[in-house]
Amino acid sequence: MASSERALFVAAGIAGCLAVTFGAFGAHALRSYLAALADGESRMRVWETAAHYHAIHALALAVAGYLAGRVPSPGLPAAAGVCFGVGIVLFSGSLYALSLTGVRALGAITPFGGLAFIAGWALIALAAWRA
Repeated sequence: MASSERALFVAAGIAGCLAVTFGAFGAHALRSYLAALADGESRMRVWETAAHYHAIHALALAVAGYLAGRVPSPGLPAAAGVCFGVGIVLFSGSLYALSLTGVRALGAITPFGGLAFIAGWALIALAAWRA
């Protein structure tokens, strides 16, 4: 297994593990905490959105790892994996932080994570096209 392929599969495993952990935390511990807040329902939906996109892009990291071992230009899937990782941190991370703190300014970071997700998927498409 190539090093980029291995790194992407490891990242996918870690990201997936964290997505499930954060999702469970939101569904159990965080829900009761947020229920006491005036904007708790809205903040819970934000947390669920973060966990949803986190989980999807953990799987996207695995797709990038799979492609890295099977296309002539493994740099494209590796770059896609970087984009997915950055997207998880910026998109999901900013939404997790917004949910926990209520600081709406953190929402300004979220679109940069979305752009990273879009770039990652475009790189996956390009890698598959060139294969």
